[in-house]
Amino acid sequence: MFAIKNLVLGTLVLGLSSIAVPAFAADNSAVKVMEEYLDFVDYGGATILPEQIPQADWKSFYVIDARDGEQFQKDHIPGAVNIEWRQILARRNELPKDKSILIYCNTGSLSAQAGFALRVAGMDNVRILQGGYSEWKTKGGFDAYQRATQQPQP
Repeated sequence: MFAIKNLVLGTLVLGLSSIAVPAFAADNSAVKVMEEYLDFVDYGGATILPEQIPQADWKSFYVIDARDGEQFQKDHIPGAVNIEWRQILARRNELPKDKSILIYCNTGSLSAQAGFALRVAGMDNVRILQGGYSEWKTKGGFDAYQRATQQPQP
């Protein structure tokens, strides 16, 4: 019974995906914009590690927590605003153009998608916190830079 359910579900997903692809393929303008972006994007794709940000520099970022509201309410980087990753393009007019934007989620994968979308939309002031909130906490939060640059004591 389990195998039959998986077969039916797999067939349904495969069928739906084959229906959706032609709709996107008919309009190549989005693909062209992404190709142009990828031709010129820097190697890191705008990612930044927690240990690359000195504590004093955090004030210069407009920090966006791209997780859902419930996760944001439980814990977040102090000073961050909550804009769920799926809403980021719809709310891009709320974002500063004269300040660096740092976007994060739990691990960096959803914020990478949101950051990519913003950069393709022309916002070159966007950085993605690689490793997301979990890596930020693990590496020491605002003290990650200091921890990473301290010389070991002999």
